[in-house]
Order: sequence, then structure tokens, then C-alpha cells
Amino acid sequence: QEKLHKMSSTTPTEGEDLYGEGRWRLMHQRFVSETRDAEPEILWVGDSIIQNLLNSRIWETSFCLMHSLNFGISGDRTENVLWRLQNGELENLSPKMIVLSVGQENYGDTPEKIAEGVQAICALIRSKQPQAFLIVLTLLPRGNPDSPLRQRNRKVNEMMTEYVKGNSRVQLVNIDTGFVQVDDTISHHDMFDYMSLTQKGYSKAFEPVNELLTQLLQEMEGEVGRTEAEGSAD
Repeated sequence: QEKLHKMSSTTPTEGEDLYGEGRWRLMHQRFVSETRDAEPEILWVGDSIIQNLLNSRIWETSFCLMHSLNFGISGDRTENVLWRLQNGELENLSPKMIVLSVGQENYGDTPEKIAEGVQAICALIRSKQPQAFLIVLTLLPRGNPDSPLRQRNRKVNEMMTEYVKGNSRVQLVNIDTGFVQVDDTISHHDMFDYMSLTQKGYSKAFEPVNELLTQLLQEMEGEVGRTEAEGSAD
């Protein structure tokens, strides 16, 4: 626990290799090699919510068809994502959109520290991929009604709402589409362990993301069409 508090949410740090298997490093190396061959329109970056999105129906039926590339690693804190993005995962690519979900794994950090970590990642993405529209996902509610982590996530979301105000190239998407019931509990049909999304939960949480991506892709294709038409008219 002490080690967690010594980490900084904004200092790039490699993921922990608790069992000496090197899996985190293997995944990072695979992602870096994928940047050399893939030409995604949408890049997904983050922790377990992004990694496990790969196994969801909405990925198969929607996001996969949008030319998506998934760079999610379960358990990643903000500092781990920051390290990955500084070490090759944003090279060679030119996506139209980048979707970011991170912060829920920053155990031991205050909401302020977590928000700072997410914002550091946003700044890095904007500097390395200025052409990409950045979509940041809110942190989901979790646990019981009195869960300190539920309160923590709510505060992070409030800070991120302020952060994106007035920025036309970054948008915060609220993916809490009614997970907290009337009695303040979360249904196991949405989150089987009151934190991780079920198939139904993924469909609920990512429908607003699906709608926004579809809209943005259509707008971008429209802009390309207009530019080409203007070019041929000349």
C-alpha cells in the first residue's frame, strides 16, 4: 500500500511485473509493433475497461467495423498509460479519433492526483496526435452506495468536466447511462462484481460512445467529400 502512495500519477512508470512473467511488457511491445502495420481510424487507449471491450458484442458489431485498434491493459494506472504512450504506442499512426479511459485503477491516489494524471495523458496525446479528436470517458460508479471509490470517481468526473470546457478538440463522454438504481445500488446484470461490466453493461455504457463516433466519422467523411469536390471544381 505504501508503494502505491509513492507513485506519481503524472510520472511515466512501467507496469508492475508482480509474477515475473513479463506480460505487461509483452503487450506493450505488441502494441508498438502494431503501430507499424495498422492504419486505424480509431485508437482505444486505457485500462481494463478498454482491454475487455475487445470481448464485448458492441466491439464486434460496431467498433471493430470502424477500423479500431485497442491498446488497453488491465490494471493500468495513469502513469502506466503515460509511459506506454511516451514509448512508441503513438508513433507511426494517424487516427481520426482517440478514445481514452483511465484512472479507475489509481488506488491510493486522491481525485485531484487522478485528474492530473488523466490530463497529462490528454496533453501528451494532443501534442503527439494533433489531428485526432480526443474522447475521454468518465469513470463509472462502483461498489456499494457508500463506497469511497464511487465518491472518488464522481469527483474525478467533475474535475474532467471543467478541464474539457472550451476545448473543441477534446470531449468528455458520460458513459454512466443509468447504472445506479433508485436505491443507489448497482445491478449485477450490469456489473457482475459491482465494478466490471457485463455484456449488457458494455452495451449500455458504450452506446453514447458509439453514437458520437458514428456522428464524427460521418462529419469527417462529409468534409473530405466537400474538399474533393472543391478540388475537382478548380
